[in-house]
Amino acid sequence: MIKLTKRKGFNFFRSYYDVYNELETDKDKVAFIDALLDRQFLGIKPTKLTGMAKFAYISQTNSIDSQVKGYEDKTKTILYPTQGGSVGGTDTPCQQVEVKEKVQVKEKIDSKANLEIRTLAFKETLIPFKQKYSIEMLKDFFGYWTEPNKSNTKLKFELQQTWSISRRLETWAKNDKTFAPKQQIKQDRL
Repeated sequence: MIKLTKRKGFNFFRSYYDVYNELETDKDKVAFIDALLDRQFLGIKPTKLTGMAKFAYISQTNSIDSQVKGYEDKTKTILYPTQGGSVGGTDTPCQQVEVKEKVQVKEKIDSKANLEIRTLAFKETLIPFKQKYSIEMLKDFFGYWTEPNKSNTKLKFELQQTWSISRRLETWAKNDKTFAPKQQIKQDRL
């Protein structure tokens, strides 16, 4: 069945591919990609993801939602979640507004509840880099980028406009080498 959408494409980030490759079963991989594509093209937020597929999707929620919002803002088109044909839903506008308000409240609660899950998901994205970087450096990187905002709804890395874990780690490692000797000297003087 062809799902109709006005959107023609989106940026498929390396982090999506990295998370996809970390999934062990084909079932989880397909569920993750299906959720990603449905959100990007149709605006449908996944509700039935479970296990590692849900974990993988949550780890990428910030960049996925940012892309969808960017598309909607640029085109002044909202990707309404639809199923089937192009005919509108059966709910009256009043019912739709009530449902939308309930969804917004639930999303706020979910984002706070999922803070720990998203923190763990971020930690999982660092596993492939254990061979390349020291555990101490990865711990420092993790601690810095998983700092929550004041309202405890977003992590520092989720607030970035762009995000590539491999590039951020490369920069972190370069800066670590650049600044580490100076810090060592300062500590020796104290």
